[in-house]
Amino acid sequence: MTRGMLARLAELVYWTGRYVERADDTSRIVDAYIHRIAEDPFGDLKVTCGSLFAILGMGVEELGEVSIQTVLDQLVYDPDSPSAITGATLAAHDNARRAREVISSEMWVCLNSTRNELATQRNEADRVGAASYLRFIRDRSALFAGLTDATISHDETWSFLVLGRSLERIDMTARLLQGRLLAAEHSPDWLTLLRAAGAMESYLRASVRRSDPESIASFLLLDRVFPRSAYHSLSVADQCLDELTRVSTHLDVIDQARRTIRTTQSRLEYMDSRTLLNNLAEILTLLERTSATANNQITSTYFRQAVPTTWASEVGT
Repeated sequence: MTRGMLARLAELVYWTGRYVERADDTSRIVDAYIHRIAEDPFGDLKVTCGSLFAILGMGVEELGEVSIQTVLDQLVYDPDSPSAITGATLAAHDNARRAREVISSEMWVCLNSTRNELATQRNEADRVGAASYLRFIRDRSALFAGLTDATISHDETWSFLVLGRSLERIDMTARLLQGRLLAAEHSPDWLTLLRAAGAMESYLRASVRRSDPESIASFLLLDRVFPRSAYHSLSVADQCLDELTRVSTHLDVIDQARRTIRTTQSRLEYMDSRTLLNNLAEILTLLERTSATANNQITSTYFRQAVPTTWASEVGT
């Protein structure tokens, strides 16, 4: 617990940031895979859906016959699973409701109106397709992120929320790219992955190279200024921890989390992009491990003690 902020509130805003980012990123990944299936209706649906469940940390063995509807029911509309888009959105709302004293009223109204609109958006999705629901989630997540940056002081509350958002983004960027390793033939192509990461325009403006896998993977993982790249997210997480260090009495434990972040950041900083694809599996595993390890170290420093759980069953508070 820091001097200026209760551990309970710190944990709530941290997980609010994580859940909003999880809903946003999962909507991007699911949307990319749904478009992939629509573009190749004769492809192996079970393998494609299976790879999607795998990269999001969920098994398909117990689901039986896998279909697009299975994907929507389990990964999009399930209100009880914090790994599903709706479940993550509701969890973010619940955490924000209990932390209203430290977030702005506009942030709260954004999440509350999003929650109240979910049923209407679901009905619309049943009529015109899931893309409308996924787009709604992305738009509301972007609004919440903008309000976070514009309507509260960049103090401990902001640092905890953005720290949670950054760690979740590191993990989800790695998961997005995992699809190319698990079932490359049945996963979205590299340009679709760029679009799923919201990176297409930024990539085209930043690069005069061909749209080859090496360049795209390098941009999503190593770019210094694109806000969704793994390297940039690591940098933001480190900056947040630096700010929190200034008001904390747990300097030794905080150094562990920063050491975890900086070690991975240094690995990416000095990596030769020409060898990235050959080491992609190792780098993606490292990023997922970094996110999980840093989360545990931050939790042990600032929040109440809890038994570690896997990503798919993480429930926060």
